[in-house]
This record gives sequence, C-alpha cells and structure tokens, in this order.
Amino acid sequence: MSKEPAAFSRQAENLIAALRRVPDETPERMKKRPTKDLSGLVEELMVKYQVGRDSPEQQIREHWAELVGPANAHYSHAAQIDPRGKLVVLAGHSVVRNELFIHRQVIVERIRKLAGCGHVRELHIRAG
Repeated sequence: MSKEPAAFSRQAENLIAALRRVPDETPERMKKRPTKDLSGLVEELMVKYQVGRDSPEQQIREHWAELVGPANAHYSHAAQIDPRGKLVVLAGHSVVRNELFIHRQVIVERIRKLAGCGHVRELHIRAG
C-alpha cells in the first residue's frame, strides 16, 4: 500500500522552510502539478508528431507528381496540413503557383482519394 503523503499548502511549506532556515526558492506563481509517467508522455508525443507512423503529409509527398503533374511537382512541394484541413503548398515559380491555383479543386479531390487524407479541404499556395 504505497500511498502518497498529503501535500502541504504553500503557506505551510513557507513556515516549514522558515523553521528549518532553508530558503524557499520556489517561484510564487509556480503551480505544482502531478508527475506524469514517462512512457505515457513519450507515446503521446510520438502520436502527436507522427514518429514512426505514416503521416498524411508523407502520403501526399509520395504521390505529389501524380497529383499535380511532373512539371509542376518539380517546382513545388506539399509542406504541411493545418488542423482545419488546409494543405500548405510551397511553389518556387510564379507560373507553377498560378497553375496550382487554377487547378486547386481538382488537386484537392485527388488528395482526398489518398488513404488518410480525406480531411484535406483546400490548398494554400505560397511562394517558396
């Protein structure tokens, strides 16, 4: 039966520190939070940052030449998908940027057919 001891209030800890003549260097506005298990935290971060898993962005990058055509794929690439389903595409040439802008609806339809990419709603084409 390993039960954690009850936590003292901030005022009680200050009194104990004064009694022991130990300076309390804890910042006043700091909140004490319970310690998290490291394995759960690592797993949470691996899911969040897609470590060791295929991400939708990776799927799009693999098929980018098929989605936009080889000529346009040479001067552009898919960067990331934001939480609202907007795919950021970086285009290195103004003609390619214009071409992608004109055909953005068709490209989005093709992207949505890829596995795991059904949540992509629109393209945001940037110079890059």
